[in-house]
Amino acid sequence: MSTYRVAQVTEAGGPLRIAEREVPRPGPGHVRIAVEACGICHSDAAFVNAALPGVRFPVVAGHEIAGRIEELGDGAREMGWQPGDRVTVGWFGGSCGHCTPCRQGDFIVCDNLKVPGWAYDGGFAERTIAPVDALARVPEAFSAVDAGPMACAGVTVFNGLRRSSARPGDLVGVLGIGGLGHLGVQFAVAMGYETVAIARGADKADFAKQLGAHHYVDSTTDTPVAEALRSLGGAKVVLATASNSAAITATVDGLSHRGELVAIGADPDALGISPNQLLMRGRIIRGHPSGTAQDVQDTLAFAALHGIRPTTETVPLEQADEAYRKMLAGGARFRMVLTP
Repeated sequence: MSTYRVAQVTEAGGPLRIAEREVPRPGPGHVRIAVEACGICHSDAAFVNAALPGVRFPVVAGHEIAGRIEELGDGAREMGWQPGDRVTVGWFGGSCGHCTPCRQGDFIVCDNLKVPGWAYDGGFAERTIAPVDALARVPEAFSAVDAGPMACAGVTVFNGLRRSSARPGDLVGVLGIGGLGHLGVQFAVAMGYETVAIARGADKADFAKQLGAHHYVDSTTDTPVAEALRSLGGAKVVLATASNSAAITATVDGLSHRGELVAIGADPDALGISPNQLLMRGRIIRGHPSGTAQDVQDTLAFAALHGIRPTTETVPLEQADEAYRKMLAGGARFRMVLTP
């Protein structure tokens, strides 16, 4: 009997422990992937802690998967896939195809979205099985370690920017330059925006400039963030990657007329925004989810063209729990990646 290893959690909030399982066969419309890398995302905590409905233990989390197709289920070859193809699977792990959003072609907000680690075993493992509609092809320019985080963190900021109201030359603020934001700054610069990185502390200014930011705003100074943005002419878009509702709220008055706040940093606390802040200047606030498999391919292609890569720290699978705890504690620079 052939087996493979997973890093699984057997109870809410419990440690990630190594277990062995029998290697499964992929069903119709699915493939088995030999996992070469899997990023650890803060959203994995929602599954580890059973903070979302329908989480069933044991949980194998991980939705920033990169690897190679190992075996095809029935119909996968007819859909254009071959053994050995390099692929990623991100937050978008497949859709139902029959709910109203799917029937409208808006698959990323599928009512029954199949997120790896929630709907099926994720990538904290040596192998995983995924539906073919979740697969994105990986360009040769990308290593598996760099490709994995792009399937969630990368596509989220890329889509958040390209689907915003900003146009080349517009002032765009990126709030936070951590796991999401350090990619957001790079994408914003490559898209031709006058880019403002916003973070806590003067010590991050040099890093922001290394990422290509044209301006840096230290949110800990006496000058409010909104005032700093207005002094630059007002931001057409603020991409809020920081998971801090107070910090997100502080940017709103720095938006220009018809300016847009794109919220992608998750925080359960309410935003402290009044209708008056929106009405007189015609401002917009919207949430933005991740992206489909095609969006991930678009992200990887654009990033390959412009030399955009995540900053990663690799860890072997047997150290998954230590890596996960380090991510939670904010000690990662900037994406922890397991390498089975």
